[in-house]
Amino acid sequence: MEFFFIVTVFAILAWAAWTFNRLVKMRNQVKEAWAGIDVQLQRRYDLVPGLVATVKGYTSHESSVLDRVTRLRGNPKMALPERADEESGLSRSIGKLFALAEDYPDLKASEGFQQLHRSLVEIEDHLQFARRYYNGSVRDNNNRVEGFPSMIIARLFRFTLAPFFEIELAGQRTVPEISLNPK
Repeated sequence: MEFFFIVTVFAILAWAAWTFNRLVKMRNQVKEAWAGIDVQLQRRYDLVPGLVATVKGYTSHESSVLDRVTRLRGNPKMALPERADEESGLSRSIGKLFALAEDYPDLKASEGFQQLHRSLVEIEDHLQFARRYYNGSVRDNNNRVEGFPSMIIARLFRFTLAPFFEIELAGQRTVPEISLNPK
């Protein structure tokens, strides 16, 4: 009887340690995945001022884009839901800049603008992959934190649910083509 009790206690402690380590691994994976998103967002922030400078000579709609980039760069610890809203707004603003370029053939044809556009498309693709990896890590973490019996250890050691990161990327929505020249 005493042997059975010792084996049971040992098994429970081993399970608790294994579960704790899995939760730590999941939490660290979520942090690593967020770092990947942050790198891509920083690349985008670095690219946008060049895009705005290129478009500046053709239109006056670029100030809201720069304001948004400045706000996001200056507040990296912004809460995730607010950050997602701001990033989606930045994506919409970038999309509007590219839509405006349609009305300016010289701008659209310039090598600088084309290079910026290619770079931004590449960054948006990387950002989408990073966001998918992050959200997958969040899903796995949240399943472990909420699932039974691991939720016992999660609550005991204050492991929490991680928020998903959903933003609208500049390439996700197609901007309707608008022609100012009647045919």
